[in-house]
Order: sequence, then C-alpha cells, then structure tokens
Amino acid sequence: MKKPAKTLTHLDAKGRPAMVDVSDKAVTQRQAVAACRVRFPADVARQLRESGLKSAKGGIVETAIIAGTMAVKRTHELIPFCHPLPIDGCRIVIDWDGDATLSIECAVKTTHRTGVEMEALTGATVAALTVYDMCKALSHRIVLGPAKLLGKQGGRRDFGVGR
Repeated sequence: MKKPAKTLTHLDAKGRPAMVDVSDKAVTQRQAVAACRVRFPADVARQLRESGLKSAKGGIVETAIIAGTMAVKRTHELIPFCHPLPIDGCRIVIDWDGDATLSIECAVKTTHRTGVEMEALTGATVAALTVYDMCKALSHRIVLGPAKLLGKQGGRRDFGVGR
C-alpha cells in the first residue's frame, strides 16, 4: 500500500494559513531537544575562555539560559500558529565544543495534545542570539548555527530518540 503524500499542516482546504486543530489528539507527555551552535573567531574564543565567559554585561552563559527559557515560554507569541502550551520542564545546557564553539542544547517537556519542537528550537536559538548580543563588542564575525531539532518524543512520530 502506498503511503499518502505529506502535506503542510498549517494550511486549510483552500490553501489559507490556519492553526492546526489539536482538539482530537490525545494528551500525552511530549518532549523535544534542539541545538544551536555559536562559533567565535579564535582570538575571541580565547578571550572568552580567559574571562570565564563573563562580560561587562554579566555572565554570558547564565544570561543566555535565562533568555532561552523565557523564549520557550513565549514561543506562541513569536510563531503565529504555535499553540500556547503549559511548559512542564525546560533545561538549557551550554558548553564548549572544541576550542572556539559553544554548543547550546534546549530540552523542553509538556503534557499536552501537541509537541514542543518549536519551543525547543526557539529556546536554543534565542540563547544563541543572547550569546551573540553579549559578545558582539568583541567581534561581528561570530557565526550562529546550525539550529536543528535533535529529537522529539510523545506524538504520532518519534524522531531522533536514543540518539
């Protein structure tokens, strides 16, 4: 039997933008993990390591974690068709990956009818943007990305589970 073609879920029958109706979906525990990277020029990375990732504006990692968490909770205000969700948990981990790259991972949990992939992606990218903002005085050659979904569980299709 041939699989049905995938379709965009945020369009109605006439092709107009629409929020997905999740009222018939089961309430389940759902989680998602997303990541974003921040790559610094070597001299900037060296300076940041020497400072313990502290800047005149404050602790870079601590501020990015707070900003990312705030963004997770407000994703529905930023992305037009995201449902407002009760966030049961949010964990952001930021650490060096190599000499000049910070790795940011954002894990989000909810018990609801729809998943938290967008919340995890929003948290990781806003944390990365915050790092950029706090470090841009040192260089505008800082590179963000890629931002990507690492995994999700709890909906119809799990992705990247057991990565």
